[in-house]
Amino acid sequence: MIDLDEMDGKILRLLQADAGLSTADIAEKVGLSTSPCWRRIKRLRDAGVIEAQVTLVDPSSVGLKVTVFASVTLSGQHSESVTAFEAAVRAAPEILDCHAVTGDRDYMLRIVVPDIEAYDRFLTKTLLHLPEVGSINSRFALHRVKFTTALPL
Repeated sequence: MIDLDEMDGKILRLLQADAGLSTADIAEKVGLSTSPCWRRIKRLRDAGVIEAQVTLVDPSSVGLKVTVFASVTLSGQHSESVTAFEAAVRAAPEILDCHAVTGDRDYMLRIVVPDIEAYDRFLTKTLLHLPEVGSINSRFALHRVKFTTALPL
């Protein structure tokens, strides 16, 4: 873990809002010169604090109109089963998020697909064939109330 000061926090908040900002723009906004700002950003990248810089795409604008939250229970908890399940999940592009969770379910998945029929196909041809899947409970999002990738720094 890396020690972050207030200046690092300012830089991270700016980058979370717009990763396309130039180092000069960030430096000006936080009150640093360009070189020290660049060194701080490089340090944050090298330490793994900044994992990636990406472009967020609106799912519906590219035809992915259905978001499904699927809770999954595995039929076995052997380390090989868990490893195989998690590897299969990583390989499925429709699954955007997968979290191991507590409670009566083992995993929570966020899945995007074009329509209900596409989810039915994905469920029957992919999800139900993942290693050790015991049960799946699906919930369909009606509309998005809040979405952010920015951490509360």
